[in-house]
Amino acid sequence: ELQQKVEETEVLKMELQMLETERVRLSLVEEKLMDVLQLLQQLRDLNISKRALGKILLSTLESCRDPQPGKAQLFEVLDTLQQELTACELLHKQPVEQAQSPQSLSNPLVISC
Repeated sequence: ELQQKVEETEVLKMELQMLETERVRLSLVEEKLMDVLQLLQQLRDLNISKRALGKILLSTLESCRDPQPGKAQLFEVLDTLQQELTACELLHKQPVEQAQSPQSLSNPLVISC
């Protein structure tokens, strides 16, 4: 009976460790998702065209077509999307344009990356 309790304890420890690993993984995914959503919000506030956003998304999906071994596909897609959004020239130009002309954001011209 004591041996059975020891085995049950070991099983519970392994399950707890797996749950903790999953919690950390989900926390990383949540963090990455929040970063991506913030970048999307910034681009939306800058009136980026839907076409430019579509190109970024398609580029991301294309580069993640073949999942890399050892990397969770969801995290890989989010990571790549974050890199694509971060690389968008519009985000890098934002402070300069705002400093030059406060009305530059209300310009009806379509801005693309």
